[in-house]
Amino acid sequence: MTTTTTRKLQDAPFDVARVRADFPILKREVNGKPLVYLDNGASSQMPQPVIDRLNRYHTSEHSNVHRGVHTLSEAASAEYEAVRGKAQRFINAKDEREIVFVRGATEGVNLVMHGYGRLFIKEGDEILVSAMEHHANIVPWQMLCQEKGCVLKVIPMNDAGELLLDEYQKLLGPKTKLVAVTHVSNALGTVNPVKEMVAMAHEAGAVVLVDGAQAVPHMKVDVQDLDADFYVFSGHKMCGPTGSGILYGKAALLVKMQPFMGGGDMILSVSFEKTTYNEIPFKFEAGTPAIAPMIGLGAAIDYLEGIGMDKIGAYEHQLLAYATERFAELEGVRIVGTAKDKAAVISFVIEGVHPHDVGTILDSEGVAVRAGHHCAQPVMIRMGVPATTRASLAFYNTPEEVDALIEGIKTVQRIFG
Repeated sequence: MTTTTTRKLQDAPFDVARVRADFPILKREVNGKPLVYLDNGASSQMPQPVIDRLNRYHTSEHSNVHRGVHTLSEAASAEYEAVRGKAQRFINAKDEREIVFVRGATEGVNLVMHGYGRLFIKEGDEILVSAMEHHANIVPWQMLCQEKGCVLKVIPMNDAGELLLDEYQKLLGPKTKLVAVTHVSNALGTVNPVKEMVAMAHEAGAVVLVDGAQAVPHMKVDVQDLDADFYVFSGHKMCGPTGSGILYGKAALLVKMQPFMGGGDMILSVSFEKTTYNEIPFKFEAGTPAIAPMIGLGAAIDYLEGIGMDKIGAYEHQLLAYATERFAELEGVRIVGTAKDKAAVISFVIEGVHPHDVGTILDSEGVAVRAGHHCAQPVMIRMGVPATTRASLAFYNTPEEVDALIEGIKTVQRIFG
């Protein structure tokens, strides 16, 4: 996408029909019905420019990076490394060296656990996570606690799915060494006040990791403004390919951390007596990386910036408001997660119907949603449900698709009525 094209798109009003034309998969049918894709929290769809960029790489540029002196390798290396600069600008990191390529948010959290946690968190130290975390931001810290003898504490939330900041303040203390919190709940859609939470943690002397997997695709994120120490997100939730993701870390912290994995590319020199690690971010990127997915992620960043994250956020907010109004018309349906500040996620339960049955019947109507615990079992326990059905919206969804979801829910109720 050229700079001129990008500028024209940014200046244009948001046109969902024009946007939808970029996504070939949205033209297909499922079970004889037009596809209504509302599972964007699990994985978003890829627009044609991203698909084209992947095809171009695979058909004419494929080679290993950082290793060869031939034309293909140098070209692939340049395209691959250019993504680091795009990601830096996209989240307003101070330095390209603060952008570590990972396979997704989960790998980013695990890298910080191994690289920072295992080095700096000791027995008796405390780690805070919130009650609405994805398993990926719980399990690594539990593993660290089992290894080091540190203590995991949980920031509680209210019935609406909002974190209790006064309780969070009480949990913070001299033993708190790390806070790991999601920016947006994948199960409830709650947008957490992470800037305020980061400031509170820093006041107590703790570092903060923010899971931005559900935030980056839906709003403008500025890691310097948030003052987050670490911020992770996945490419496949923001119109990029699976196997791509970013760990942002403040340079001063990354420099002090130990590598996550050993191997090629993360070293400056190796002998049988000693290995000297590479500089950041390369000391965290051992082995042949996910070259094509990362180049695809770069194209996804170009695409989203071409539309404008502010426009995307505003449109999705309108869509969420419309969907919430439509849900209010339904009898026997309850939204789980009613925070004042929400991203475009609606988790819901239908009286007397298991979410898996809801998801199956909706699929027969062409509506793709997620049913289950959404890798957030503690959230389900806190909200008193075994599972929910989740409709997670994206900027290419329409009010008519929300209407199709509502009609699908009515079909479910008729079948089980």
